[in-house]
Formats: sequence, structure tokens, C-alpha cells
Amino acid sequence: MTTIDNNEMPRPAVPTPNGPTTTGSMSTAQLPSPPSAVERAAAATARSAAAARRRRRAGTGIPAALLAVDALAPVLALALLGSGEPARLLGAACVILPVLVLLNSYGGLYRLRLAPSVLDEIPSLSARTAVAVSLALTLDRGVHGRWLSVVPVDLRLLVALVLCHLGLDVLGRGAVYSLVRRRRRRRPRPTLVAGAGHIGQRIAAALLDHPEYGLRPVGFVDPEPLFLPADSAVPVLGGPAVLDLEIPAHGVRDVILTSGGADDAEVAQILRTSADHGCDVWFVPGFPEFGAFEYGNRRTAVGDHLWGFPCLRLGPTAMRRPAWAVKRAVDAGLAGLGLLLVSPILVACAIAVRVDGGPGVIFRQERIGLDGQVFTVLKFRSLRPADEQESATRWNISQDQRMSAIGRFLRRTSLDELPQLWNVLRGEMSLVGPRPERPYFVTRFAQAYPQYRDRHRVPVGITGFAQVNGLRGDTSIEDRTRFDNYYIESWSLWQDVKILLRTISSVLQSDGS
Repeated sequence: MTTIDNNEMPRPAVPTPNGPTTTGSMSTAQLPSPPSAVERAAAATARSAAAARRRRRAGTGIPAALLAVDALAPVLALALLGSGEPARLLGAACVILPVLVLLNSYGGLYRLRLAPSVLDEIPSLSARTAVAVSLALTLDRGVHGRWLSVVPVDLRLLVALVLCHLGLDVLGRGAVYSLVRRRRRRRPRPTLVAGAGHIGQRIAAALLDHPEYGLRPVGFVDPEPLFLPADSAVPVLGGPAVLDLEIPAHGVRDVILTSGGADDAEVAQILRTSADHGCDVWFVPGFPEFGAFEYGNRRTAVGDHLWGFPCLRLGPTAMRRPAWAVKRAVDAGLAGLGLLLVSPILVACAIAVRVDGGPGVIFRQERIGLDGQVFTVLKFRSLRPADEQESATRWNISQDQRMSAIGRFLRRTSLDELPQLWNVLRGEMSLVGPRPERPYFVTRFAQAYPQYRDRHRVPVGITGFAQVNGLRGDTSIEDRTRFDNYYIESWSLWQDVKILLRTISSVLQSDGS
């Protein structure tokens, strides 16, 4: 088949400043060649990385200050009420501090908030402080056979330490929040409001009237605003497509997504483009019962609002969370260990396939992975395809009469998937993630189901949420797409553990599809 290089394709006529239109033979000096797809991708990646670095530098200040306060409070409390034994005070502090930080972090007490108030946090801080101090005193008693010798009554010691620590923590956090509000008034961050509807306009007006939130609206993102006053101080910039230009042009660091301002496809585009540029995304719903619902994997310890409107800061995408690095480390470690442990099984399978069907033990096939990139997946050969066309376009071979008993056994027990541990070790796949598909079917499914390509936001996996719910073989692609995207949007390390456990329990019941 003859291939045509892009550089040899005829170019459309283009106008020149000095006369009539000319064709692609125009010199480079007259018309600079547009950047290639690779150059555009590299520029977008560099822009995204720079924006992420700016956001990290700007966004880590408040959590770092609160963490410093929480670290100093138990040390000062122990010093004020301690017995004067430095070693024991240090030991107690080493117990209280990590426990307290973990509990506060889990409860959302280090998250960026629009309306921070230490009074809102006192109940949560009190409970977590009591747990951390109780654990420290219990361990001290177990090690030394008695409580810290400050007050002869154990309960009095516990209460004194909790109150002292809480008082110091509240004073420190209050000072941090006071500085935050002052800084926000002086230097509000440029902000885009997604949706120029009734709620969006009220949000923009509230931000202009109340600079203590630290957000300055510079424009609405709305392709077809229904109504906007002629004297509006905030202009409509256009639909989601303008974000790539307007975010860097205005130095935008925050995007507020309002209810009723866009359809599902536009919301998804706004979220992803904003995240790519390193912006914080806030969501203001249109129903008052918003605070009664739980979002994500846990409820935050304290709520947030924007001039009375309930507001939620949307978390970073799965691959931007610190826990994702842990997932990759676990993948690499388990894949390497798994290859060593199952090496006898790998050898036995390879010998069985070789004896049964001749050379070509490993079956290689192109699949689509992270960000639509093509990679070669490895499997034990269960059936030799007639040609490349059949390999690339035939959907299911589970009922193919050409498959031998060895091939059926490998598929039924999923032993044919074991070589994919090498793909995991190389970073092309993960242990858990959406199952990879061939390019031919990705194109077909993406045309039928617009959300299908969204599955490629994360690395593909050996097993996935759809598979442990029975969606294998000839099952609904629409259902698989929904399950896979739900997995991505609600991802957590514990969810991966659950999927792996369910995979182990279901692999023996597999029908080999």
C-alpha cells in the first residue's frame, strides 16, 4: 500500500499580503509552517507543567503553615505540662504528632478553603487531639508502667493536655487564617466563572463585593448565555474552547463551576482543561441540600461556602494525587515479585503452548493505553490468527473451534494474561485499570460512545472495575465505559485492593471469554 507523507500532501491556497492567493509552494519566509502535533503537544505539556509548579508553590503555603502550627502545639503543650524528662516528652511528641497529622489530613483540615474559620474546626480538632493524646499516654504507661508524672490523676492529665494543646492550636490556626484573609484582600487571584446563568452572576457579584475570598472574576465561560445585564462588570469570554487561551492570558488560577451553566460534555471539557493548566476548580451547586450529601470517598470535617452558597473544591484528577505515585510503586514491586514467584508457571505454560502449537509462544498485539498511546501487549498464545487482519478486527474467539484444549485452559484460568506483568513492570500497564483494547475497536467504540476515550485518562490494567462486575467478553460496551470512568473518578488505593481481591476470587469462575 502506498503511503503519503504529510509533507507531500497538497496544501490549500492561502492569501498573501501582496497579491492573489498562492499554493503550498510559498516560501517559508512568507508563511511560517504551523507547529507539528508533536510540537503542540510538547508546548502544552510544558505549559501544564509550569502551571502546576506555580499552583504547587502558591497552594502549599497554607497547608504548610497549618502543619507547622499542629507540629508546634503538642511540643509546647508537653513542655508546659511535662515532668521535665526530655526523653519521655520527645517520645510522647513523636506519637502525638504523626497521629494528629494523619487524622487532620484525613478530615480535610489542611485543605484550601474559601472561608477558613478556626471556630468551625474546634470540634474536629478537639476529637482528634483527644485521640492522639490518649494514644500517647497509653503507650507511655505500657512502656514505663505509669503515666507521665505530671498530675496524680490520669483523667486530669488527659484533660489538661488536650485543653492546652487545643488552645495553642486554635491560637496558631487563627493567626494563620488572619494572615490569609489579609493577603487575599491585597492580591485576589484571577478567576473564571463557568456559567453566566443566575447562580453564576450572583457568584461573580459576591466575589467583587467581598475580596476577602481572594478571588477576582475576570470572565464568564458560557457558549450561549441566556441573560447577561448590559452593565455587567464581568464579560462573557466564550465557551470551553477559549480556556486554553484565556487561562494563560489572564493568569487564571481558579475556575468556579456553577450549576446549570453547561451540559455534561462542556463540564467535562472545562474540568479537564482547567486541571491541565493547574487551576483549582470549585463547584457551586444549584440545590440547597448540597451540604447533606457526601462527595468523593469521605466527608470533609468542615464545610465551605462562598457568601452563603455551599461550595466544594474538586479534588485533583487521579494521576495528580500523591497516592498515584504509591500505586505505581506497588505496581512495579508486585509485578517484579510476581514474575519471580510465577516463573515456574510461566515456563510450564510456555512449554505447553510450544508443544501444542509450535513456535510463537508469546502473542503480541497492539493496544491503546494511556492518553491514546499504542503499545504492544503480551499474552500466551491461545489461538494462532489467520492473519493480521483477523488479529486486529475479530472481536471474540472464545467459541472458535480452532482453539485447542491448552488454549481453552489458559483462557479459562486467565493464565494467558500472566505475561502482562512485564507490561506492568515497564509502565505500559497497571495491575488495576480499564482493560486495553485494539485501535480498530477503540475507534468504533469512541464513535458510538463519546465517553469511551475518557477511559484512557489513566494507564490500562490487567484487571479492572468493569471486569470484577462481570463485564467481560460479549457484554455491553456502554456499561464497561460507565464502570471504567466511575473507577477513574472515584479512584483510591483501597479501591485497587478491593478489585484485586475480587479478581482473585472470581478468576476461577471465569468462562474464558
